Amino acid sequence: MGMSFFSKKIGIDLGTANTLVFVPGRGVVLNEPSVVAISLEDNRILAVGNEAKSMIGRTPEAIVAYRPMKDGVIADYKVAEAMLRYYMRKALGSWSFIKPEVLLSVPAGVTSTERRAVIEAAIKAGAKSAYVVKEPILAAIGAGIPIYEAKGHMIADIGGGTTDVAVISLGGIVSSISVKCAGNRIDENITDYIKKTFNLAIGDKTAEDIKINIGSALPIDEELSMTIKGRDLISGLPRSVEVKTNEIVKAISKELREVVKAIKDVLQETPPELASDIIDHGIIMTGGTSSLRNLPELIFRRVGVKAMLAENPLYCVAKGTGVALEHLGAYKKMVISKR
Repeated sequence: MGMSFFSKKIGIDLGTANTLVFVPGRGVVLNEPSVVAISLEDNRILAVGNEAKSMIGRTPEAIVAYRPMKDGVIADYKVAEAMLRYYMRKALGSWSFIKPEVLLSVPAGVTSTERRAVIEAAIKAGAKSAYVVKEPILAAIGAGIPIYEAKGHMIADIGGGTTDVAVISLGGIVSSISVKCAGNRIDENITDYIKKTFNLAIGDKTAEDIKINIGSALPIDEELSMTIKGRDLISGLPRSVEVKTNEIVKAISKELREVVKAIKDVLQETPPELASDIIDHGIIMTGGTSSLRNLPELIFRRVGVKAMLAENPLYCVAKGTGVALEHLGAYKKMVISKR
């Protein structure tokens, strides 16, 4: 049997907002924010993931919380490498002395330079070899779509940094678009709205809570409401206000129009045979942001094709990395570049 037994494989959904790690046989072992807290004095890493996220907006001057990923790609190479190393070790636990084979997700629109950056960061972080696969393919596999059939399937993967929309047939991407409007931009819209309407400054975490707790893609009759606390921009003192769902709907509608437009743009480039498949199967929605209330309904109304949420949309890409790892041989032709 020799040493081959010791080849460890891990799949990483390297996202702008969250990083998920998949270990074959164990499933998703880790789902933490893509955040690293660093002390400015000695450039030391103080915390990664959940622990680092709890520091955002609460850190003393000497500590900075970095998000190394921006719009789905590595923005800060050193920090990304440190984050990957931490997550790989944590996922392997007592096996962390073995260099794993790592498969990572990248947005469909990445350049070859951005792709190389991901591979090199993984190798530097301790991977034996690294592969990258485009996110829509992984999301489709993870959502249980039979991507090898001669049928067209449309996937809308709406994450924190990017929305990837793709039509997949015969195991490849027929047409796709990657837009930089997603969960983070929606949070920013909410922050801006609260600032303009109530003269209140709120943090990122609060904006995200509002989106999750009361946000919706369409107005609703029985509105949800939430009391939020922040800092009054005029007096500089803490104050709380009540916000309701339909105000948030208005605040984020422009951003959601971009998502809808991306879906329409991809459909317009899709060959007629595949377009008819998509009318039959509908649009499969994955990614954390696709869980926004009434988003599938908004897409159905604006595009005219039914949209369905995949099971556990946040986990689809990570699950897809797991399937692709089990069949690395078969996926080799789809899997891009090794080192």
